[in-house]
Amino acid sequence: MSKPVALFWPGDYRQKPNEVALPLIQETTRQMTAALKRLGRTPYLVDGFLSKPNEAIDKLGRIDDPMIGLFVHWVYGPHTVDGVVGKDNPLLLASNFQGTFPGLVGLLNTAACLESVGRQASRLWTEAPDWSTDEWFMERLDQWCTNGVIDHPQDELFEPAEVDPQARQLAAQVAQEIRDRRILVLMLGDTSMGMVNGYFGHRVLNRHGFTEHKVDQAWLPARMKDIDPARVEDAFRFVQERGVTFHWREEGAEDFTEDSTREQLAMYCAVLDLIDEFGADCLGWQYQLGLIPVTAPSDFCEGLLNSACRPESTGTPFITATEADQGNVIPMEMMKRLLQKKGLHEAVMFHDVRWGGEEQGRYLWVLLNSGSCGAYAFNHDPHTLEGVHSWRQPSMYFPNAGGTFAGVSRPGKMTWARAWLSGDEVIMDIGRGEVVELPEERLNHYWQGTTPQWPIMMADLGCSQQTLMAHYQSNHVAVAYGDVFGEMVALSHELGFKVRIVGDAQKTR
Repeated sequence: MSKPVALFWPGDYRQKPNEVALPLIQETTRQMTAALKRLGRTPYLVDGFLSKPNEAIDKLGRIDDPMIGLFVHWVYGPHTVDGVVGKDNPLLLASNFQGTFPGLVGLLNTAACLESVGRQASRLWTEAPDWSTDEWFMERLDQWCTNGVIDHPQDELFEPAEVDPQARQLAAQVAQEIRDRRILVLMLGDTSMGMVNGYFGHRVLNRHGFTEHKVDQAWLPARMKDIDPARVEDAFRFVQERGVTFHWREEGAEDFTEDSTREQLAMYCAVLDLIDEFGADCLGWQYQLGLIPVTAPSDFCEGLLNSACRPESTGTPFITATEADQGNVIPMEMMKRLLQKKGLHEAVMFHDVRWGGEEQGRYLWVLLNSGSCGAYAFNHDPHTLEGVHSWRQPSMYFPNAGGTFAGVSRPGKMTWARAWLSGDEVIMDIGRGEVVELPEERLNHYWQGTTPQWPIMMADLGCSQQTLMAHYQSNHVAVAYGDVFGEMVALSHELGFKVRIVGDAQKTR
């Protein structure tokens, strides 16, 4: 491989997050530069954050040297992808491993975006304050400098074993119901914040028993104004009586008031009406960035929809994928139907893969999304909203005040899944895991180290840190309490998905 190596900074579209991350990316650049020089390379820096796709095209498209993208905060996938797609020079995505500055989240999303368009890239990360002191990191950086690729172990990735007859029979029943009536995903916009890996579209969805109908989310502000105020007051009374703790007017969030929540409930009612109007089975909701300057955040609405206990409930959660992520809405809806058939509560949680650490001899992931995790995770009681907290969404990202749908997830065995694109083929990752309860001090270490306003789930996903970081194709994951692992494998096969099992082979049989 050539000695010159181009370093570049993938960026957020929004200026403020890039400004906050600037000192860290400058220090990271210094560290990567020193590490590459130790390996006999000649690194040089592409000027400035790539904060729009055209900047990636203009600045990366003309480079034929090996390239390293440095990920130290949330970034948009196209700010790398659109500049490197169609090229074959060696590409490395390198990140820190922190919760406060989630470069690993941006790396996972960008890697999945690259996979969806067939662009090869390697991944590398470190928790070391000084990257060049991490021997594991340096050995793999040397491998990339020499060969242009990094070969991470694949011993926790495998094809599924034979599923037991009872699970196959139950899955066949659900598959037949889907064939009898295709699943309609109501899409309020396309995927947001550069998650191009999360949009599959009609041509792909239709092969697997799903379809979509898009409704411009610009409809929502006008429809919210037409919602009967009495209906909003009924919903407002409901969420208070069923146990939500609202953190109105707390220090630093003085603009978050009862009227902020009322605005979110008007939005919730408007979406319920759209769901009813179009006869939808599940929902993908973009919200960001289009509605940020216009309305309160959608997260409280999304958390309610993913809960059985909610205003105007049909008695069951209505599967809702935040950021309009079709790679999550597919397994969420599938798992919901399998849980129902198996007599288990049908809540399925939407989460970000945010951070992680070793605890009591096992690796736990911090699953932490802005608010579309349902209430069942916090109380294991489908008839209450106890355990739900609503804090003001951080003002740096959400200028209009509105609340989250947050809490601490209770322990229990679980099944997790994710659908992802490899070119035009959809692959379903499936695993077994466990939600773990930590002592308060350790829980707060992770919660305060990320975003404490958001719902948290400490999860053993049944695989090592290296397996997930090196091979997982998303920054999102769908989680269901209970064992529907075999049924999910069988249903995925019935619907035509290729299945990849992730985790220890003994634990996933």
